[in-house]
Amino acid sequence: MRNIENIESFYFIGIGGIGMSALARYFHLRGKRVFGYDKTPTDLTNNLISEGISIQFDDQINEIPEEIKCNNKSLVIRTPAVPESNLILSWFKSENFLICKRAELLGELSKNSICLAVAGTHGKTTTSSILSHLLAYCNMPITAFLGGVTENYNSNLIYKGDKIMVIEADEFDRSFLHLSPKIACITSMDADHLDIYKSENVLEKTFVEFSKLVSNSNNLLFKKGLPLVGSTISTDEPADYQAKNIRVEDGYYLFDLKTPTEEIKDLQFNLPGRHNMFNAVTALGMAILVGVPIDCLPKALKSFRGVKRRFSYKINKNNLILIDDYAHHPTEINALHQAVTEMYPNHKKQIVFQPHLFSRTKDFGVEFAESLSAFDEIILLDIYPAREKPIEGITSNWLLKMINNDCKVIAQKNQLSTMLKDSDCMVKLMVGAGDIGAEVDLVTKSLNYEN
Repeated sequence: MRNIENIESFYFIGIGGIGMSALARYFHLRGKRVFGYDKTPTDLTNNLISEGISIQFDDQINEIPEEIKCNNKSLVIRTPAVPESNLILSWFKSENFLICKRAELLGELSKNSICLAVAGTHGKTTTSSILSHLLAYCNMPITAFLGGVTENYNSNLIYKGDKIMVIEADEFDRSFLHLSPKIACITSMDADHLDIYKSENVLEKTFVEFSKLVSNSNNLLFKKGLPLVGSTISTDEPADYQAKNIRVEDGYYLFDLKTPTEEIKDLQFNLPGRHNMFNAVTALGMAILVGVPIDCLPKALKSFRGVKRRFSYKINKNNLILIDDYAHHPTEINALHQAVTEMYPNHKKQIVFQPHLFSRTKDFGVEFAESLSAFDEIILLDIYPAREKPIEGITSNWLLKMINNDCKVIAQKNQLSTMLKDSDCMVKLMVGAGDIGAEVDLVTKSLNYEN
């Protein structure tokens, strides 16, 4: 790849993706000319346009800006979500433009900074967002590329300098192997993306390969029990970095943090769920390793407000709770159930779940059914296909039949508001990684109107 500093113009194919848009924002803030294409306008693309980034929504060659057509000064970044048949992608290929994947570009950027890489099949976005906030709050020179929109910054990019870079290390398509991490964590290695890896064993070997990118094993943090070499993390048993004396007070956690060298007392953390407590311990450990002053960490952690679509309260009233969450794996749904049960032990809980990918639904059908069965009422939407074609026999109705609960139903999106209104469950969750997030605001307005 050419020296990035010498590149004048960047064109993002699939600029509306959460990861792509963060990179687009970064180069725009650095004074580069940034353009892009996406299939459909969204709130995210609208925000990019308002920030001064030019976006086209038709895959027409004549709409590509002239500023990008000098191929020796331009770089094209693509996402796997855009098919090879896309006319814009095909044109750039035919004109011999330099084209790279988002992961490759992040890899180049990581070489020139102290790279803090957050990996794992669950918890990447929340952990990296907590970590980035700790660093930003404590005035560290940080750039953070996040897989979600933080509530504190209302953005998926934090840009306060280039010395330290926080990157979500995505295991999809082995993308994280492009990175050059100085400090890293692995929050989990549960089976996922089996359409790519084909077996849990291959996935595990790839995580092990990623772990070896960290030259100093003390700078690799991982969930205790994983077959790795480095520093362990736990919230319920002795570990190198451990949350101790955990208690719940007025809807937030208080805990003590044990590190290899000291103990920090009475930290306050405002996100529900033991999985989020684990994410916080991981982020605190990485922050300490990179040199954040210890005395700054308590205030920084206390001020973290969360990530949109990660246990996001849309309605929080005495008689009604509506929570929006990105969970798309059985382990994540289990974590959600633990969190709402701990916070609301005496109230019925209703979940609306949109399965994400035919392959993931097929691979974890039994596990999804078991996780969903724990809720008092279950509403399933149709499977969100994303990049996939249907798999014969794998439908939401197939999943529904395996759920061990009489209060279960399949619904269409336009039925959700009425169905949630009619339920006597006080705690309601809208869950999934597809386009269910677009329905949350509609449901929120409808339920708020009634209450």
